[in-house]
Formats: sequence, structure tokens, C-alpha cells
Amino acid sequence: MTRRLLLSYLSLAALVLLCLEIPLGFVYSRGERERVVNAAKDEAESVSAYAALSLAAGRAERDLPARAAHCAQRIGGKVVIVDATGAPLATSHPLDAGVSGGLAARPGIAAALRGTSTVDVRTSTIGGVEYLSVAAPVGQEARPVGAVWLTVPTRTVHERVHHVWLLLALGGAAVLAAVAVLGFAFARWAGRPIRELEQATHDLADGGRFAPVTITRGPPEVRSLAAAFNRTAARLAHLLASQRAFAGEASHQLKTPLAALRLRLENLEPDVAARARGSLTAAVTETDRLARMVEHLLAMARLEEHAAIPATVDLGAVCAERHRTWQPLFAREDVSLVLFGGSVGPVLAVPGAVEQIMDNLLSNALRASPAGSTVTIELRLRAPSRRALRDSRPRWVDLHVTDEGPGMTEEQRARAFDRFWRAPGAPKGGTGLGLALVQRLAHASGGEASLRAAATGGLDVVIRLPSARPPGEAQGPDGDRPRRPRREAPALPA
Repeated sequence: MTRRLLLSYLSLAALVLLCLEIPLGFVYSRGERERVVNAAKDEAESVSAYAALSLAAGRAERDLPARAAHCAQRIGGKVVIVDATGAPLATSHPLDAGVSGGLAARPGIAAALRGTSTVDVRTSTIGGVEYLSVAAPVGQEARPVGAVWLTVPTRTVHERVHHVWLLLALGGAAVLAAVAVLGFAFARWAGRPIRELEQATHDLADGGRFAPVTITRGPPEVRSLAAAFNRTAARLAHLLASQRAFAGEASHQLKTPLAALRLRLENLEPDVAARARGSLTAAVTETDRLARMVEHLLAMARLEEHAAIPATVDLGAVCAERHRTWQPLFAREDVSLVLFGGSVGPVLAVPGAVEQIMDNLLSNALRASPAGSTVTIELRLRAPSRRALRDSRPRWVDLHVTDEGPGMTEEQRARAFDRFWRAPGAPKGGTGLGLALVQRLAHASGGEASLRAAATGGLDVVIRLPSARPPGEAQGPDGDRPRRPRREAPALPA
């Protein structure tokens, strides 16, 4: 922010300086040229009047050379006085024979000898040097008796103009330097509280402890923003503390009574008549369902409370461990559990998220799978295609859990991630929170969850997680192409 403010200040100051100094420089350049021209005109008229008097008095050969030399020294140029035929009467510097004979042909002198113009200003080049020439007639009759020709090198004018432009540039640089110093100080003063607010916001977003931002400096709008941030952050910290307290207390206050209720229901079994055994079993089942619902709600509350940072997780190892854990349960229900493992590498996920995702998906698949069917766990590496920019694209790992149950329609798959929603005709025992928790865990890990229709007629749940491998790291001998997954043989049903 400081850099942007400083650049804006300097840009505005530079624009103002350009708008002021450029016109000023042009005005001064034009004024300096006019001053030199007017000075040359005045000097030419003065020498012309003096030459007319000298010619009338017959003292031209004696007075005019000294006058021409004195005038040339004063203006820093050259002075030539000619008679009516164009022959030189007096010069401030020696003239070659060729130049002396061609004076009458020069435009300025010729115009002055014709008497058509009292003063003629021209710019000419003599000996490779640009001169400003002024010619004036000698005498006021219709036929002048001579002419005065003054030449002043324009180098002097250009040096003065360049000197003025240099002074303007140095002045502008000094102004810009002063604006830079003052602008940097003001930008730091205005940006310091905003940086403190930014740091406090990052700390709060990263799950750090809330500390009020004490801002007593800076613009009034920033101080007001800091006060509003403190109120918002304090309220958010209070809400998080309340949620944390609820998660801790509910874990004890809800789970313990449910466990006691289930124990009492089981103790009633010897005293319940045979015709009421079904109701007792249903009550125990609903108690277990309520306990699972409490566990899911607490898990979601803890997930929302702690914004965990994704870490590196060995997805293949976690899937193999959950496969070993769940395989006896599947075998007891006469359902095969198959794992297609492969070298997909580590992924980025919230600690413990993959285990919860697998448990919820396998629990749902087991309830939906009929006896004699197969539930498949498969890992697939989605590497970028072979293109010029393939190394800059991230890789993803897809976890597929596919069953051979009744599946879901497209409308049902669109609502399956809603809390407490259950598909019509779904097996009993579900809470409607498992897939919602799975989706939240996937999003918290930087991935996504989706449902697809399986080729076997059941449901294919796809969990996509970001790969922890760098984009440019090769995956095997084929470069970007992953190695073919290794299939683990399913255990024979017991």
C-alpha cells in the first residue's frame, strides 16, 4: 500500500510539474529569442543613425571602423557597414575577397539597400555556424546611402535556453524528491494501521488467539475501521468459545445418557414378553442411531471450530488400513471389499479427515450393498496431459468407493449432501449426516466430493484430493503417466 500511495503522489506531482514547467520553458525560450532580436534591432538602428551622420559629415573612413568594432564587441557578433553599391565601408572583422564582393547579393543587405524594409531579421548559416542577422538601411531617403548588417550567433541564445531548461529540470527533480520524502512519510503513517489490521486479520483467520488492535494513529476512517474490526473479532471469538464449550459439554452430556439408556434397554430384555421383543429391538436400534447422529454432529462442530491446515497424508496407507479394519464386517454381511491400490503418492488433507471419510463411505456402502455383492475402493492419479505447460498444473488424486446397491437418481444425488436428508427407501440406521460430513472434510482439505452413477448400477462416490507431489516431479518411468494400479485380491467370505 505504501508503494502504491507513493507512486500516486509522485505521479500527481510529476503531472503538475509538467503542466507548469513545459509551458514556462517555451515561454521563456520565445522571450529570450525576442529579447536578442530586439537588442540586435536596436543596435542596428543605432549604428545606422551613426553611419548616416558620419557619411553626411565626411568622416566615414575615420569613425565607422571603430564604431563597428565597438558594437560587435558589445553584442558578441559581427558588424558590416556597406555603401549604396554594397561595397564595405567598415567591418568588425576581416572579410575575404569573395565575401566582400558578394555582400550586395545577400538578402538582408539587398532588402535594406532597396529601402523596402527598415529592419530585416533573418537566420542564416555562415561557415557552418547558425547566425541571427539584422539588416537596417542607412538614411531615410527613398534611396538609402548604405546599410548596416549585424550577425549574432544563435549559440548564445540556445545556451541560455538550455540553461533555463536545466534549471527547470533540477527544480522539478528537487520538488519530486521533496514530494517523495513527504509522500513516503505520509504513506507510512496512513498504511501502518492498515498493515496492523491485515496482520490481525491473518492471525484470526489462521486460528490464532484474538488480540485487540490498538490503533490511535492514522486517518479517522482507519481508526473507525479498527474499532469495528475489534468488535467483530471479539464477537467472533465469543461465538467460537461458546461453540467450543458446547462441543466439549455435549460430548459428555449427550453420550453418557445415551449409553445409559441403551444399557437399560438391554437389561429389560429378560423381562420383556416375546411379542414385545421387536419393539425393544427397534428402541435399541434407534438409540444407536441417535448416538451415531450425536457423534456426527460433534464431528461437524469440531471441524467448523478448528480450521485445520491440510498436511501430507499417505492415502494408500490409510486406505489399506481401513480396508483391513472393515473387511471382517463386510465378510460377516457376505459382501466383498476390494482395494485397488497404486503408487498415487501422498495427498494434502486435514489430519484425520481421510479416516473419517473412509469410515462414513464404507458404512454407507455396507448398508446399501446386498449380500453377495462387491464394494470397490480404487485410487486414481489425475496427472496433467502432455502439453507445453503441463508442469505448472496441479495433480489430483481421486478416491472412488463404488457399491452395487440400488444407487440414486440424478435428483437424489443432487440432494445427498444436504444435512439430515435420506433417500427414499434407504436402509434403516442412517442419520443423513454422513455424506454432509464427508463433503465438509473434502472441502476443508482443498478437494471436493461428488456422486456418480456406477457402471454396476450402484453408487460411485468420488473424493478428489490435491496431490502433495510437486507438479514437475515425475511419477514413474512414463513421466506424467502414472503406473498401473496394483490390485489386491479380496479375502474370501467367511
